[in-house]
Amino acid sequence: MSNGMQDEAAQAARQAALNYHEFPKPGKLEIRATKPLATGRDLSRAYSPGVAEACLEIKADPATAARYTSRGNLVAVISNGTAVLGLGNIGALASKPVMEGKAVLFKKFANIDCFDIEVNENDPEKLAEIVCSLEPTFGAINLEDIKAPDCFIVERICRERMNIPVFHDDQHGTAIVVGAAATNAMIVAGKKFADIKLVSTGGGAAGIACLEMLVKLGVKRENIWLCDLEGLVYQGREAQMTPQKAAFAQGTAPATLAEVIKGADMFLGLSGPGVLTPEMVATMTKKPIIFALANPNPEILPDAARAVAPDAIIATGRSDFPNQVNNVLCFPFIFRGALDVGATTINDEMELACIEGIAALARQTTSAEAAAAYQGEQLTFGPDYLIPKPFDPRLIGVVASAVATAATQSGVAARPLSDPEAYKSKLDGSVFRSALLMRPVFEAARTATRRIVFAEGEDERVLRAANAMLEETTDVPILIGRPEVVEARCERYGLGIRPGRDFHLVNPENDPRYRDYWGTYHELMARRGVSPDIARAIMRTNTTAIGAVMVHRDEADSMICGTFGQYHWHLNYIRQILARDGRHAVAALSMMILEDGPLFIADTHVNAEPTPQQVMETAMGAARHLRRFGLTPKVALCSQSQFGNMDNRSGRVMREALELLDAREPDFAYEGEMNVDTALDQGLRDRQLPGGRFEGAANVLVFASADTASGVRNILKMRAGGLEVGPILMGMGNKAHVVTPAITARGLLNMSAIAGTPVSHYS
Repeated sequence: MSNGMQDEAAQAARQAALNYHEFPKPGKLEIRATKPLATGRDLSRAYSPGVAEACLEIKADPATAARYTSRGNLVAVISNGTAVLGLGNIGALASKPVMEGKAVLFKKFANIDCFDIEVNENDPEKLAEIVCSLEPTFGAINLEDIKAPDCFIVERICRERMNIPVFHDDQHGTAIVVGAAATNAMIVAGKKFADIKLVSTGGGAAGIACLEMLVKLGVKRENIWLCDLEGLVYQGREAQMTPQKAAFAQGTAPATLAEVIKGADMFLGLSGPGVLTPEMVATMTKKPIIFALANPNPEILPDAARAVAPDAIIATGRSDFPNQVNNVLCFPFIFRGALDVGATTINDEMELACIEGIAALARQTTSAEAAAAYQGEQLTFGPDYLIPKPFDPRLIGVVASAVATAATQSGVAARPLSDPEAYKSKLDGSVFRSALLMRPVFEAARTATRRIVFAEGEDERVLRAANAMLEETTDVPILIGRPEVVEARCERYGLGIRPGRDFHLVNPENDPRYRDYWGTYHELMARRGVSPDIARAIMRTNTTAIGAVMVHRDEADSMICGTFGQYHWHLNYIRQILARDGRHAVAALSMMILEDGPLFIADTHVNAEPTPQQVMETAMGAARHLRRFGLTPKVALCSQSQFGNMDNRSGRVMREALELLDAREPDFAYEGEMNVDTALDQGLRDRQLPGGRFEGAANVLVFASADTASGVRNILKMRAGGLEVGPILMGMGNKAHVVTPAITARGLLNMSAIAGTPVSHYS
């Protein structure tokens, strides 16, 4: 690329960044009310006189501020702008975009509310005084971009005087992520902290904090060699010295980085570009660990280091190289855990728990969500994957729960955890929105071990779901697919599972049961136009039919198919083989998880224009399924007609279905026919038909056509942020479920739990 083109690209990127900050409204944050303020009654509660009650409760017991105000979930990001990114001392006002960005990350990754506060004060003691005076407002303080050594002074004063967590992220956040990456680098290199020689460049806040953390992890202080612009930090040196640097002084004579790097096991750079040369790397030990963290240009580029040390284990601060040391892996989650237990400080135990949580997560199988966010990258634990990616949704559950547990055990939690596992489940539910609703289903599934066959066993989502099944359930996955393809894809996706050892595999091209399978299929279909030759061909090519035959022959308890292809194509083979002994496909039920709770939609796929009898069966089946999720069903029969005011098809179908339900006298609430808004709004319903059959909003919407049901489902998914669980195929005795091509790996895991639930739990 020519210089002119590079200049144009840089200018375009600059303008795009400015536009991002300016439009559609300036900045990256706004404040929204969390309570209604639409009536005089709301106003009297939000402000005078009702607000006085909350004030008096807090005056009587300050701890209740976490109950009646936002303080318990509110963090201040505070800076004076004296050391902003690589921009240096740009001042408090110019630092505001960075602080707003930090606040956005708190919200995005840990749902923590945040105010950014930029302070025009360069005197560290006066700045500390200002920060301390803010304690009544916040549950925790995140100090940011304050130059060294002032940052040490500010943090020390604030920690001594404040009874809430104070955390300088540039120091401790960096140190925690470096600690996690170094922990795993030691495992990969086969080295131990206690045995290594460590050379570091950069004696600023982050560098000193990282060294102190590595000492806590086991590196011997006498094995650490710290260099800065003046060379080696040695005893008696006067130029550019601070007490923090002096704690790592080595020897009594000057030396250069090139001299002290010889024989080093690890290099830690938090300094500037080009500081470490390939010639220096060549003098390090085998499998050198090189953390070149200067941004945007590291102390040495990975390719240059590997040119002389191909076995080097390298981390940088950049996202375009493997092993990015990024503070976002730490600070949202350490604050989440600290806030949730009302920690009075963030201590060593909490920081070490954070390190172990991050490091352990990288050693686990990569989550499907992280793999989707970082397509094309190899996310398998090893030299190029020492720490998780920031968008791994498991971070909040693993790290925040480890921090909260450590706070509880070390005695700094005002609200100690009583059930760490329940707390972790709650955190997982905040990112995996289906987690809490699916919990009773998973618990029911664990009461028995069922064999679940996946028709599309070569699909990455299926492989990840099978891996998760083995980790989270007692069910046995069976995959249909070619062995060489399944093996290769498990390897490519970094999955430790293998066919034959961890799950059963059916090879459609060469399975010893092939003769039995096509014979079974022919026996079932012989008088429905299927010849032996057709049966043989189907059992060689049609994995859905193979899965259904396995269930019919009791070689599997349930099957899941549909990750590609058309729904009714799959349903056709399920009906052919499994719709017998009273089983028939009643309807497809989709659970849509919305911000204000779940809403179930039916029939989204099975019956194009259901009869009244089919609508009645759909309502009955949906009610049974809601109880499996621990919900009380309230079923609305939806139509363009409103309680008999139109004589159209949907109205007639729903009126007759209502009569059929009345004749059955079911033990759940139902009402219809009515519009969707009427079903969801008690006030509208009361105006149309006072004294209806249930109170509040319906949680099941049954429609008179699949087009309408599917349309509502897709609008809720694409425009309202709804997360789908399903579709659940009702009426087949839990022997088969047809999903849709849009399903995720977690969606398949959820469906496997539904398929893994014994039929007794459906009643």
